[in-house]
Amino acid sequence: MTATALAKHATPLRDVFERYHVGWETRNPDLRVSTGSFQAARFEFSSARGNLLPTLTLDYIYGIDAAQFAVHAPDGTRNLGYSAVATLNIPIFGWGSGRSKVIQADLRRKQAQRELSFTQRRLQADLRELYAEAEAARAELELLKSSAELAAESLRLTTLRYQGGESTVLEVVDAQNTLTQARNAFSDGEVRARTAVANLQTLTGTM
Repeated sequence: MTATALAKHATPLRDVFERYHVGWETRNPDLRVSTGSFQAARFEFSSARGNLLPTLTLDYIYGIDAAQFAVHAPDGTRNLGYSAVATLNIPIFGWGSGRSKVIQADLRRKQAQRELSFTQRRLQADLRELYAEAEAARAELELLKSSAELAAESLRLTTLRYQGGESTVLEVVDAQNTLTQARNAFSDGEVRARTAVANLQTLTGTM
């Protein structure tokens, strides 16, 4: 892997971390569920409080009240008419049921608020942990890359000495094994780095 390819691991980490708080409520599924539950509990509490208030209902009816569909009856009477009915409902004797519903709705609202706050703190902690893991994996990948490059250079020099008669074939084989191990370690580090970035992006919903 080249230095340009390695830079792809470093750049998204800071970007993902900085973009986490921008629209995270609409991306993370756990937070969306907690936010929706809290909003539903708020609406339920407002509805329960509203049921304790007086309500006024006004019905207005305008139309024909006759056996025939006509503006005037045969005797000249107007068939068109209107009526209005106003109903005022004052909840006085509720036997405490309305107040009990308000208390229960308030308890559910507070519980939903606590769950939302807990979810937010947990996600923030998970984000920082995953970000630290991604940074550590990227730093390790840089070291493994340097080790692989040194092993490749060591093999080149050992091969030249062998061709010049200054080194044995065992030293060449040993250098080849060292390079193979360094490349395998680099491949494993690359997998860890990509996995760490993917976990971070999954948490923040930026995949």
